[in-house]
Amino acid sequence: MADFEAVPAAQVPEGAAVLDVREAYEFEVGHAPGAVHIPVDDIPSRFEELDPDEDYHVICRTGGRSVQIAGWLTAQGYSALFVSGGYDAWITAGKPLVSITGEEPRIL
Repeated sequence: MADFEAVPAAQVPEGAAVLDVREAYEFEVGHAPGAVHIPVDDIPSRFEELDPDEDYHVICRTGGRSVQIAGWLTAQGYSALFVSGGYDAWITAGKPLVSITGEEPRIL
C-alpha cells in the first residue's frame, strides 16, 4: 500500500470531504454532515464514484477500516487522509453529527 497522511479528527476542517466507510446501519444513525458513504466492502467496486481531485478524509468508528481504505485509495491514485481515532475521536472533539433516521444522531 502507498503512504498516506493521518489527521486527528479534531483537525478535520469544516467542509472537508469525508468518506465514511462504515456499514449502512451505522451511517444511518450518525455521520459527519455531508459525508460520502461507501461501505468498506463496496470500495473496490465503487471507488470510481469518488472525485480523483478531492482530498477525502476517510473515517469509520475507531480507525481499523478507514486506515485500510485510506491506504488502498492512495495506492489507486486518490488523495485519502486517514482520520485517526475515527468517530470516537470525532465525538470527543465536539464535531457535529447528523442522522437520516430523524432521531438524535449517535455512533454505533
